[in-house]
Amino acid sequence: MRLKDIAYINRRVLPETTDPNYSFRYIDIASVGDLGIIAIPDQLTLFGQAPSRARRIAPAGSTVVSTVRTYLCAIAQVPSTDETLVFSTGFAVLEAKPSIDDRFLAYVCRSQPFINEVVARSVGVSYPAINPGDLSGIRVPVPPLDEQRRIADFLDAETARMDGLQGTRDRQLTALDELIASSVSAIVPSPSDVSFVRLGYLSVIQLGLTVDGGRDPGADSVTLPYLRVANVQDGHLDLESIYDITVPRIAARSSTLCRGDVLMTEGGDLDKLGRGTVWNGEIENCLHQNHVFAVRSDQTKLAPEYLALITRTAYARSYFESTGTKTTNLASTSSSKIRDFRIPLIDLTDQARVVRETESWLEEVTKVQAVLTLQRALLAERRQALITAAVTGGITV
Repeated sequence: MRLKDIAYINRRVLPETTDPNYSFRYIDIASVGDLGIIAIPDQLTLFGQAPSRARRIAPAGSTVVSTVRTYLCAIAQVPSTDETLVFSTGFAVLEAKPSIDDRFLAYVCRSQPFINEVVARSVGVSYPAINPGDLSGIRVPVPPLDEQRRIADFLDAETARMDGLQGTRDRQLTALDELIASSVSAIVPSPSDVSFVRLGYLSVIQLGLTVDGGRDPGADSVTLPYLRVANVQDGHLDLESIYDITVPRIAARSSTLCRGDVLMTEGGDLDKLGRGTVWNGEIENCLHQNHVFAVRSDQTKLAPEYLALITRTAYARSYFESTGTKTTNLASTSSSKIRDFRIPLIDLTDQARVVRETESWLEEVTKVQAVLTLQRALLAERRQALITAAVTGGITV
């Protein structure tokens, strides 16, 4: 049967005449996880201050389906709650008609054939989306009502068991992250034991290229690869997408990366601001954008690997978070603030030992993280396969 034959679609909305002081919990697409769990925000939103997309009313038991990038599986059944929930217009809200069990409807919408069909009917490249009319025409399996309830009961029990395992893996991964953070932070010695030296006394900071596509590079120019902010991630480099740029030869000389440079981005998430990543010459003659700082230490005093490790500590986090310029979602630092950061300066032999011991320990912990992450992924695949098999008749329930 077609979806519109078994469910009402988007039949409740907040009118534009709603009192500006009307308050609710606003659910955007990012608030719905790939396991179908809705994260209800703590803060209330007033209608007069809400995004223009905050319009969909979804009663308890209805199913919300993200109509944008549905392959991310932001699909969930709305829980019973005393809170007033208002959803983004990026969702389609489905309310079950008498011929279908609301839980079975939610599972059908989370099944792989349904998601594949939505994706196939979606239009667009960066943000493929489906309109409600096309969504309503999708055909879904509708067994007798008692069988729907039996399937839903079975899936409720099985997915709850798997979600419990997922929760255990998530807590274990969180505990490992906390262990890593505390253990790395423990490398910072007491100020009474060592001198804390301004980074500007131990390094120079290369500022990089200002990218201007309309500027004429002149006759004496070169075309070389360059690093953008997107290439410098939290503690690692993402070099899958590298662009070339044509610049004057003299500008290239002053923005070429050298092996041992510690890369820091000017802006980003507040909790990652100031995190350093060592450049090991992965790309020959590579330049860098001006929003990526290259900190070039005096390696007779400060090892790049030690500097990068120090930037991961709570001590460094506190400094960059307190000195960063904050906006709504992001924060930024500057070359002067990086120069003012003080490094606990131990001798090079001790720096090498600290880096060696810490990296060896981190390597073992990372292996455990990889196993837990794989187990979590396999559980998610098993969950999705079970839902699909149950609602399509692939298994007998």
